[in-house]
Amino acid sequence: MTSAPVLVSCSVVSYGTPPDKIERLLQGVAGSWPRLLSYLIENSATDSLRELAPRYQAQYWHQPDNPGFGRSHNRAMRAAMEAGSLYHFVLNPDIYFPLDTFARLLAYMESHPDVALLGPRVCFPDGRLQPLCKLLPGPVELAVRRFLPWLHRRGGRQRAYEMHATGYARIMDVPAMSGCFMLIRSEALARSGLFDERFFLYFEDVDLSRRLGRVGRTVFYPHVTIVHEYGRGSYHNWRLLWHHVVSALRYFNKWGWSDPERRRINAAALAGILPGEDEPACQLSGESGGVDAGDRRAARKK
Repeated sequence: MTSAPVLVSCSVVSYGTPPDKIERLLQGVAGSWPRLLSYLIENSATDSLRELAPRYQAQYWHQPDNPGFGRSHNRAMRAAMEAGSLYHFVLNPDIYFPLDTFARLLAYMESHPDVALLGPRVCFPDGRLQPLCKLLPGPVELAVRRFLPWLHRRGGRQRAYEMHATGYARIMDVPAMSGCFMLIRSEALARSGLFDERFFLYFEDVDLSRRLGRVGRTVFYPHVTIVHEYGRGSYHNWRLLWHHVVSALRYFNKWGWSDPERRRINAAALAGILPGEDEPACQLSGESGGVDAGDRRAARKK
């Protein structure tokens, strides 16, 4: 006798996202899993998405005060966990994906109970890969990456920080997963805690990845691909840049500026991928990155 599908949930937080993009996402979500709780949270001044939600059986909340990305997703995750959801998808409003995406990722989670967080391969609409698997950031590396990207591309720092050596072609443990698409095991989330609501925008995904990594594995799964219309808003908008800087300061104040745990985690991740450096690389975008030299030295010693 075949067991019934598990109850899962997903949440989408929108701030000024055009309704046609939200509808595209909700259409994909609605037919993706037979037992699904969907939450649509609109943090804009107007409730332009209110009429969309019931068409796709989504719970709608309008929050014109805009309490932030993490806090908004937390509201949905608390409701979902109280309803008995075993897995939760955190979804950006600017993504879309094949109909079987949820089923394939959930199948992997069901067969790998040690995995707390799972992320798919992410591409731009034109098919280029977005290298969103990252090491944990250090303060100096992050500053150089953001403000002196040409310098951070030198010496292989970008490749190491974004874990390019695998060509993004293998299942691997990743220290920091992107918040554009996260599949989280609810039991692990209950142990690690939800998004830290002190992060209004940016770094909430790095922080949660790190805490989930203490209770389970955080894994990249390349056999499922989604599309992300990645805008890199903090590179074009001074207000978003301010949020980025403030969140970075809060992150380093929380985890420490020297942070020996970060070095250990990054060294272990690099050691795990170094044997694959000769694999054919996927086409990668030009986003810059950086890695602490100490992390690379520690990896070579393993």
